[in-house]
Amino acid sequence: MNRSRQISTLALRHVIPDALAIEQWAEMRPLIDGQDVLGEIHPEGVASCSRREWFGPAERWPLAAMEEPRQVELSNNDCCTGCCGGVFVTIHRQGDRVVWSSWQNTNDIRVPVPDDVHFDAAQYDAELARAVADTSWEQPVDTVARLLTQGLADSRWFERWDCAVNQVELRREEPEAVEVYFSHRRATQAYGSDFAFDLPVTRHEPAEEQARRLIGLITADDPRKTAEPL
Repeated sequence: MNRSRQISTLALRHVIPDALAIEQWAEMRPLIDGQDVLGEIHPEGVASCSRREWFGPAERWPLAAMEEPRQVELSNNDCCTGCCGGVFVTIHRQGDRVVWSSWQNTNDIRVPVPDDVHFDAAQYDAELARAVADTSWEQPVDTVARLLTQGLADSRWFERWDCAVNQVELRREEPEAVEVYFSHRRATQAYGSDFAFDLPVTRHEPAEEQARRLIGLITADDPRKTAEPL
């Protein structure tokens, strides 16, 4: 169907991955006019825009539309797209519209890709903000990971110790946990450069209380003393 002459509607849907998937943060799958476009052209793939990438300012969100066109990876095979392929699109803000164009399906070039898709820019921006604010889908491990990521960033605790958080990971396979990986910018004789916290998450304690307790645990002392060296 040629969408270039009509205004389409974007919706983002959270999908919790399998416990054994490489990416454990929830997928944020784009729906165009109610249709799962990735399910149509890359049915065995996973959405590349995981929830881990939707923190911080709106202009840094994966699907943010700027005046400068940019290519965005939409899906992959739970692997590197350079190895196994995926779906790509160019996102461009044009006045009161957002345009998705130049679709590519490197997973299977035989599968037809959509024509240019035009969105109303106001609806598009509002949907991105709505999806980021939506936490109704979360399981306890998702809530703890989100609050931990936000809380540690706001506290600037690691910077105090000349450290930087590299990534926050979820583990959905039992026992569930959130893992915080960080580095010390200058390795010394007393401390190496890479560390990790492995923080168990339960389903019987409120997630907000767990996140508060775990942030308190991490920020109680020099994190290099209490984390596991790698």
